[in-house]
Amino acid sequence: MVTDQQVRRLLMNNKNEKFMYQAADKARMSERTARKYLKTGKLPSQLKKKHDWSTREDPFKQDWPIILEMLELNSGLEAKTIFEYLCRELARDYQENQLRTLQRRFKNWRATQGPAKEVYFSQIHYPGDLAASDFTHMNDLDITYREKLLVICFFILC
Repeated sequence: MVTDQQVRRLLMNNKNEKFMYQAADKARMSERTARKYLKTGKLPSQLKKKHDWSTREDPFKQDWPIILEMLELNSGLEAKTIFEYLCRELARDYQENQLRTLQRRFKNWRATQGPAKEVYFSQIHYPGDLAASDFTHMNDLDITYREKLLVICFFILC
């Protein structure tokens, strides 16, 4: 697979080299591939098409309304639990390799229609983590401990 960097190198070397195969060698690609990219003038990332079609019919299409009802009652259900329920209670003859398809459907449902995730920010501050201090000296307070004068520096750590 050819990267954008290789094609850029090819375009740059094509100006300097006498023959196209020399520029292709320096870009580490075949002459035929180099010809293709020189002809189009585009990078591989610009030529790549998005894959947005399904290759198979969805096996859970008829049971999806039942699954949605179950998810509305308890959104924390796992795909495997519902898959086992469909196979055992509703006597559907799904194959074991279709569990992954259901898990993908769950992932998509949770991202688009599922419950919102709880957002929280940790309020734990570890001493010395940010190394922020104001170096306040409190020697003028004459604080003593067991009749000995203490030298105290007060640090405020954030």
